[in-house]
Amino acid sequence: MKDLSVLDNLRGKLIVSCQALETEPLYDPDRSLMGHMAKAAYLGGASGIRANTVRDIIEIKKFVDLPIIGIIKAETPGCSVFITPTIKEIDDLVAIGCDIIATDATDRIRPDGKTLDEFFTECKKKYPNQLFMADCSTYEECMHAEEIGFDVVSTTLTGYTEKTKGVEIPNFELISRIVKDCKAYIIAEGGIWKPEQLAEAYKTGVDSVVIGSAITRPMEITKRFAAVLNK
Repeated sequence: MKDLSVLDNLRGKLIVSCQALETEPLYDPDRSLMGHMAKAAYLGGASGIRANTVRDIIEIKKFVDLPIIGIIKAETPGCSVFITPTIKEIDDLVAIGCDIIATDATDRIRPDGKTLDEFFTECKKKYPNQLFMADCSTYEECMHAEEIGFDVVSTTLTGYTEKTKGVEIPNFELISRIVKDCKAYIIAEGGIWKPEQLAEAYKTGVDSVVIGSAITRPMEITKRFAAVLNK
């Protein structure tokens, strides 16, 4: 049986994305620093963590006892799908006990040539008790993700796909539509930089909210302040 209490415990709470890509200063090739980042988020009031890579998730689990939304970003030349794109990444995340596993749930073809439906059918058959989260970019993708059985639907990829390039985020109009029409657990994610935007997201009726860059990417935070001086 799926442990739906995980979702109940996250409802109305803040989830913080703790990630450091290899191109960023907080990435250390010798040791993960994300455990410290996750602990800081926890002490600040976070009730859940979204994290990338097996290494970082294992480290985070040493520092905090919070629900983990796990992903693995795996880029493939010629393919735009990179968030937990194949069953291999799913296997790795299940093995380390991620409470929720998020994957690209757009309508794009995956690096192994499979459609989302083919891929997710395999995931559900192999791991029937695992909670899965759909990272979507459009209303249609969110509704389809619910239709094929995702437990959680999110707006993570709005503004980051070919179909949504240039769309301003956070897209509260999209979030409101999804909340109204989609019966899955809804997470708003993407472009939330201010506390008042977090409050506005919850006014739409979403179940949970994920914030990443505004909290855990100091280089990007600094750029926003520096840009004011450079005008």
